[in-house]
Amino acid sequence: MPWVSVAGVVVTATGLVWGLFFAPADWQQGDAVRIMYIHVPAAWLASAGYLGLAICSAVSLVWRHPLADLAAAEISPVGAGFTAMCLATGSLWGKPMWGAWWVWDARLTSVLVLFFLYLGHIALVRAFDDPVRGYRAGAILALVGAVDLPIIKFSVDWWNTLHQPDTITLTGAPHMYIGMLWPLLLSAVGYSLVFAAIVLVRIRAAVLERRIRALMMARAASDAVSEPAA
Repeated sequence: MPWVSVAGVVVTATGLVWGLFFAPADWQQGDAVRIMYIHVPAAWLASAGYLGLAICSAVSLVWRHPLADLAAAEISPVGAGFTAMCLATGSLWGKPMWGAWWVWDARLTSVLVLFFLYLGHIALVRAFDDPVRGYRAGAILALVGAVDLPIIKFSVDWWNTLHQPDTITLTGAPHMYIGMLWPLLLSAVGYSLVFAAIVLVRIRAAVLERRIRALMMARAASDAVSEPAA
């Protein structure tokens, strides 16, 4: 965890400083494009985080693994934070480019739905007195909501939207100057490490909390048994 945390901070800071202060401006968008180094990695991690949430939910439902339940419960608040960052920076970028803070564009709307799915999972997991029921309900919601991920990915291809098509794909060369691509990729790696570090810290805290609760319940049960004998 310390290695991931330090590496995440260093790599993220390097990518953002490179992109915000040293990378060239775009020939059309000018310096407004620099928000890309914050917005795009946040958008990638918003979807990747929900994919991790869905995988943990599937493991929970199939194998009933308690660590998968904890991981899913701790991923959702972090993913919601990155999704909120994506939406906020997207609005800041959209104002000078589109002339509006928000438009009901297919990509923007599907990401907003993703944000609500995160919030729904957070609320549902904590809505039951029995934690197991909350984990099961949250896992079902996470798996059903995973249908939003391909909609986010392919929305710019399926519908006529204001949002620009994907600049980086797995099947072709990136449509971006290399001097802008490298800081973007570096920021994305840094964001990924920071996301992982935060989730690891939260899972560790949740495991310790569960152990402390179990010890306290065991001590209370022991005291209840010993009192009548005394």
